[in-house]
Order: sequence, then C-alpha cells, then structure tokens
Amino acid sequence: LIFDNLKKSIAYTLTSNIPEISPFLLFILADVPLPLGTVTILCIDLGTDMVPAISMAYEQAESDIMKRQPRNPFTDKLVNERLISMAYGQIGMIQASAGFFVYTVILCENGFWPTRLLGLRRAWDSQAVNDLEDSYGQEWTYTDRKILEYTCHTAFFVSIVVVQWADLIICKTRKNSVFQQGMKNHFMNFGLCFETALAAFLSYTPGMDKGLRMYPLKINWWLPAIPFSLAIFCYDETRKFLLRRNPGGWIEKETYY
Repeated sequence: LIFDNLKKSIAYTLTSNIPEISPFLLFILADVPLPLGTVTILCIDLGTDMVPAISMAYEQAESDIMKRQPRNPFTDKLVNERLISMAYGQIGMIQASAGFFVYTVILCENGFWPTRLLGLRRAWDSQAVNDLEDSYGQEWTYTDRKILEYTCHTAFFVSIVVVQWADLIICKTRKNSVFQQGMKNHFMNFGLCFETALAAFLSYTPGMDKGLRMYPLKINWWLPAIPFSLAIFCYDETRKFLLRRNPGGWIEKETYY
C-alpha cells in the first residue's frame, strides 16, 4: 500500500513539470512573450501541489491489491519508464496544451493573434518600444504589455491548477476505475479545495500584482482549461477500462506503472 501510494504521489507531482518547462522552450524557440513566469512555477511546486501530493498518503488500498503478484524488489521500481511515459509523454502534454490554449485566448482577446507573436520577444521586452502594434494596429506601451504578460502568467498558472484536479483524481488508482474507488479520502478532497482556493487567493488578493506579479483574471479565463481537465479524466478512465479488460495486453505493458 505504501509503495502504491508513493507511486501515485510521484506520478501526480511529475506531471506538472511538462506545462512548467514547455513555456520556456517555446519562449526560446519561437521568440514569443513568456507564457509562464518563474514565480508562478514556485507557486505551483511550493503551493498548490503540496497538499494534494501529501494527501496520496491517506489513500485507501485498491480492491484488487490482494489479487496482484508480490512485488519483485529487483524489477518493480518506484519510478519506471511507464510512469515517466504517462506523466511526461501523455498527461503532461494535455496539461501543457491547456496552458497554451488559455495563453492564446487571452492574447487574442487583447489583439495579439498567434502569427503576430512569433519573433516578437525582442520588441515585446524592450523598454524603449512604447508603440508596439498588435494584429489590429493598436499600439501598446511597455507597461501595458507587461501587465498583459503577467495576466497570462496568472492564467497559465490557474490552468495548471484546473488540469491538476483531474490528474489528482486519476492518480487515486493504478488499475481500478475512480468510480470503484470512490472519493472517500477526505484529506484529498480538502487538497482539491485548498489548491483552488490558493489559486484564487494569489490571483485576486490586492497587492499581488506588486509582490508576485499576479493579476486578477476575468472569471471566463478559468474556463478554457476545463475541457482539457475532462479530457485527462476520460482518457485515463478509458485506459484503465482497457487495461482491466485485457490483462497482460499491450496497454498494460506500455502504461501500467
């Protein structure tokens, strides 16, 4: 049980690394304004993800735990290639897509279409440029651009919190459906509420724009990440269903961590 719950906690924690590092890769490779700041990454790692990750320690055993073969200490590692594949290659990619979608939505609403963003970094970050034109010919000062950028950082941060809801729920089980396991872990339920409340606190508390460069979001900017959260949940439930239906099959060999 301890080994199981450690695996689940690690899987949950590792997943958010992809949406945290991919904005910097796009920033470097495509020369776009930075989608996510370092302060907001710290808010995820040291804030919103802490309580949910710890809550995995209180998760009850899955109903099939006594039907499994004894763990081989030489081959059954805590972190294996299948766990990395699930966390980084699959769920993490969906989470990163959610963040970039929210980032694009906010910039489009403010006049910057994706094609305008490519190669814009140098002019965007230059304090000397106070007449930068967006896709509609509107001019933006350096200060206004930075406020928009930090709003995007906050929205990207909130989108990661939203998709981590689904990630936390799917990590409750390795093979069983979440509907079989239930939501009886009250500490985990508290963790879901805690990370949401903390995200709202960091976004809407007066003075956060000065301290952490986090700006209040329109309520509809919380919504674009929700379909991605549902996609993560449905994707993993389907994977577990096929895994239970075909024991020892290809899906178990490639994705059962």
